[in-house]
Amino acid sequence: MADRVLEVPDLDGLARLLTRELPAALDVPDATLLLWDRKLDSFQVLSSGGAAGQALAPGQMVDAPEARFLLSDGLLLETPTRPPGRSRDGVLVPLLARSGLVGMLVLGARRGRRRRPLRAVEARELSSLAARAALALENHLYQRELIASERMAALGTMAGMLAHDFRGPMTVIRGYAESLADDPGSSAEVRDRARLITRMVDRLDRMATETLDFARGGRRLARRPLALGAILDELAAGVQAEQPTLELVRDFRVPRDVVAAVDVDKLRRVVSNIAANARDAMGGRGRFHLGAELVPAPPADGGPRLVLTLA
Repeated sequence: MADRVLEVPDLDGLARLLTRELPAALDVPDATLLLWDRKLDSFQVLSSGGAAGQALAPGQMVDAPEARFLLSDGLLLETPTRPPGRSRDGVLVPLLARSGLVGMLVLGARRGRRRRPLRAVEARELSSLAARAALALENHLYQRELIASERMAALGTMAGMLAHDFRGPMTVIRGYAESLADDPGSSAEVRDRARLITRMVDRLDRMATETLDFARGGRRLARRPLALGAILDELAAGVQAEQPTLELVRDFRVPRDVVAAVDVDKLRRVVSNIAANARDAMGGRGRFHLGAELVPAPPADGGPRLVLTLA
């Protein structure tokens, strides 16, 4: 079985081998395989009782055998923290690879009365199998990360193409909006709406530029020195225009003439998205709090900082 571990083509096959075939060979009724997710800093249940599992939230319990023994370098170590009992005589097998811990295999108590769940030769063989399983698991994880990276690269390329093609229709829309805004025969309401369309098209154009920069591997902040009072008024006006069903509560504790270098477009999108999420969470209507204050900070850290409160 140790040789077969490295030949398993995917994670599902490896999980079946370790949680079905291995327990059957050891006469163990159940087993659980946990995968360590380095990005989320938590475990993921690959298989529990022969069934596929799911990611674990922080503090979430998993239905796994209780382990009183730890397998380490071919030696079976007993933990004195739990009283002896057949239901508690499981074995915890760490899966250690070159990059560190990649998972845990928890084996249940063996059938029949035994003083120790594994004989010395079985412990050594299981330790060897665990080392190969850890190597196979690490290889599968690298392969999965590579596939995810290639998929993200493909999505970035596609997003860049869409953003590039998006600019053609936006140019046409902007041209007609400018014509309406400059037409003396248009009513004041039509001219105001045409200017709003022009501003929104410019905003979309900047978003398209950011998407292209992201697809090309470059991300930067377009900071401009602006008065905080004008920025906050613009953010509040944007929320009121885009979310007319929300009652906006302003709480600005910032001097209006203070100047800050801010990427207004990104800040506007953050506030707009949070306001939209708040509207959806409140069923379309409710109160949205937009607050701002300056927090002191030493000059070495860039001086005072603007803190926005969105609730």
